[in-house]
Amino acid sequence: MAEDLTITRNTSKEAQYQSIIPQIEALLYGETDFVANMANVAAALKEQFNWFWVGFYLVKQDELVLGPFQGPVACTRIRKGKGVCGSSWAQAETIIVPDVEEFPGHIACASASKSEIVLPLIVDGEVIGVLDVDSEVLDKFDNTDQLYLEQVISVLLNNLSK
Repeated sequence: MAEDLTITRNTSKEAQYQSIIPQIEALLYGETDFVANMANVAAALKEQFNWFWVGFYLVKQDELVLGPFQGPVACTRIRKGKGVCGSSWAQAETIIVPDVEEFPGHIACASASKSEIVLPLIVDGEVIGVLDVDSEVLDKFDNTDQLYLEQVISVLLNNLSK
């Protein structure tokens, strides 16, 4: 596939996801390099939704370490159980935060971030990283985002074994 995406913004959130996911599948098809694929997923999501920050953190020993991302500079290392990302890792579940100021222990990598969704990347029952998405708008993320971003993660992780 050419590296150009068809961006659709004047439709529902669900329709936007339904448009971008097949494009992400095509973009990753045949590419087995995990870092390259994470980079393209972050870029595709940032382009489609124009979120403040989209990126990955990968588990390395006892920390999450910054991986491919799109947006302003970010925290480089996060301990397990700390902040939204570390909590998602520790709990092995998606966390949606409508207002980051109200999340206990929130790590403010960028003061412009107002809401966040973090989804774990789970392989063979182990969290290997997280997908972190931030918005400068309060209450930006919901169950629709969780449903479709979990599909995006599935597409990404399916390419690990090919």
